[in-house]
Amino acid sequence: MSLRDIPVRTLDDAPTTLGRLAGDKAVLVVNVASRCGLTPQYTGLVRLQERYGDLGFTVVGVPCNQFAGQEPGSAEEIQEFCATNYGVDFPLLEKIEVNGEQRHPLYASLVEVPDADGEAGDVQWNFEKFLIDREGTVVARFRPRTEPEDAAVTALIEKTIGKAAG
Repeated sequence: MSLRDIPVRTLDDAPTTLGRLAGDKAVLVVNVASRCGLTPQYTGLVRLQERYGDLGFTVVGVPCNQFAGQEPGSAEEIQEFCATNYGVDFPLLEKIEVNGEQRHPLYASLVEVPDADGEAGDVQWNFEKFLIDREGTVVARFRPRTEPEDAAVTALIEKTIGKAAG
C-alpha cells in the first residue's frame, strides 16, 4: 500500500487519505504541536504553502501530544490556535501518535525512512518533516530543528514539484 493510500482522518474527523487530501501534489507531512518551543515553525510552513501551493505542493500538519504533552487541545482548539495565531490554511489531520505501540500506520511507514545522516526510527520531537513525492515515495526526512524554509528543504521541494530553484 502506498503512503498516499493509508487511511487518515482530518482534524474535523472526516475519513480520507493523503492521496485524496493532496490530489497529485507533493506533500510535506509534519507532526505539529501548539505549545512547543518549535511552534513558531508554523510561520515557515504557512509560507511554504503560500510559495508552492499552486505549484503542486501542500503541507499536511499532524497534531501529536506525545512530546511533553505539548498538543493537549481538542480538535476545535487546535484549529482555532493554528488559524488565529499563524493563519494556517493547509490541511490538518486528527491528533495521533507518531511513536510507540499506538503509532498511526502512516507513521509506521514514515519512520522507516532515514534522515540525511542515515538514521531511521522514531520521530525525535514535534515538527519532524517528511517530504513525499506525487507517487507516494518519501524523498527526504528532516529532523525537528530543521526550519521549514531551510535551503535544503526548499531545494528538495522544488526538485520534487519540478520547479527550477530560485
